[in-house]
Amino acid sequence: MLPMDRFLVVHYHELGLKKGNRDYFENRLCLNLRKTFADCGCGEVRRISGRILITLKPDSNLSEVLKRMQNVPGVAHFSEAWKCDPSLEVLEEKAWSLIATHEFESFRVDTRRGDKGFPHTSVQINQRVGGYLKERCGKRVDLNHAELTCSIEITNGAAYIYVDRFRGMGGLPASTSGKVVVLLSGGIDSPVAAWKMIKRGCTAIFVHFHSFPYTNKESQEKAKQLALQLSQFQLRARLYLIPFAEVQRHIMVDTPAETRVILYRRYMMRLAERIARREKARVLVTGDSVGQVASQTIENIDVISRAVSMPILRPLVGDDKNEIVQIARRIGTFEISIQPDQDCCSLFMPKHPETHARLDQIEESEARLQVDEVLKQAMRASEVVVQYPAWHEARTMC
Repeated sequence: MLPMDRFLVVHYHELGLKKGNRDYFENRLCLNLRKTFADCGCGEVRRISGRILITLKPDSNLSEVLKRMQNVPGVAHFSEAWKCDPSLEVLEEKAWSLIATHEFESFRVDTRRGDKGFPHTSVQINQRVGGYLKERCGKRVDLNHAELTCSIEITNGAAYIYVDRFRGMGGLPASTSGKVVVLLSGGIDSPVAAWKMIKRGCTAIFVHFHSFPYTNKESQEKAKQLALQLSQFQLRARLYLIPFAEVQRHIMVDTPAETRVILYRRYMMRLAERIARREKARVLVTGDSVGQVASQTIENIDVISRAVSMPILRPLVGDDKNEIVQIARRIGTFEISIQPDQDCCSLFMPKHPETHARLDQIEESEARLQVDEVLKQAMRASEVVVQYPAWHEARTMC
């Protein structure tokens, strides 16, 4: 039998529904894949008939490729495939060589024929190859609940055949849906909210508020670690570290204790909005989930939102803690988030925070505050950190 060329066959779901914009999304996904595997020894990345092919070379680091592929937004599922001549005899032989190393009790053959000029229909190929495999292995054919599926895709005059299918992240390719500014605390929720937006194709710009030197630098280090972890999904993470202690000090001196958390959050939103306008982002994102903490009651969410004119998205608003933790574990942020730290919201925290804030009372308190210059100083003192995935060399980013 002639040597077979190896490929990764990459499938997507939503991109196929984009009609006039489909080329844009597919090209962006190809670009992201090239950047992701730049150091893995892969060959050409190209589009073919509703899927993407990545050429595997003899020295390709396949285990690393499979690991990274799971974190590429826009990829629904992917498989290691072998290219061969689409003749039935070759397909039979190659299919047998692939399934012979697997343990299974039932199987099926699933053919997708993108090349309609091929002389045999998908059903005919399934019957011919399936009959050959059954004769060789003696196992049961099950078209609905097979333990093993041998997939054959015929397109551009060639056949691609594979057995194992790996699940991808889904969603839309990174950097296809515009920029958002994410308020990144050191907790569990906000990194998950960021990941959900990245999965929808958004580029997340991160903003972290800290109270150094009144607290230590642990929260800043956590924010950097979280941004680094999330950078693997969008290939780059830009993080603003904003000193917030002086703003808090002014609020503490001049306002009722129970409203401080609401006021902290409103001024965080205002600073985040300034960052968003600088970065040409259109919306803010938080990790709020209704009722989790005092600042996340419906009344308080409403009052906090009114501090800015920019829309605020809350991807976790209806999720419970268990659902959020499950995602955090899956994306690798949970162990970072549970590290102890002194975050800015714990500084000057009242014993009994307001849970049903009234906008008129909050605005009356703000009218007494003289913090405009403090906000400007916080912006001037901000630090900007750019993070890349640990496996990615900065020179590959352009």
